Amino acid sequence: MSALKIADTAPASADFVSTDAANLASHMHHCASSHSRLFPVYTALESAHGLVSARIVTVAVIAVIAVISFGLLIAA
Repeated sequence: MSALKIADTAPASADFVSTDAANLASHMHHCASSHSRLFPVYTALESAHGLVSARIVTVAVIAVIAVISFGLLIAA
């Protein structure tokens, strides 16, 4: 019975090759299409998100201080 099991897995390994090729083709298409004219904007927003999300409390406190300061400057 184990010989039958080995024979059954052989076609599956061929599927891995075709699946890998399809995944690689999909990845290459995604990479090529991601470098559009808005790619620098997307990259900048992604970097800003990485900075802000790690320090969300600090950013929130700085934003509140900035809004209060701006309000006091206008009121004066």
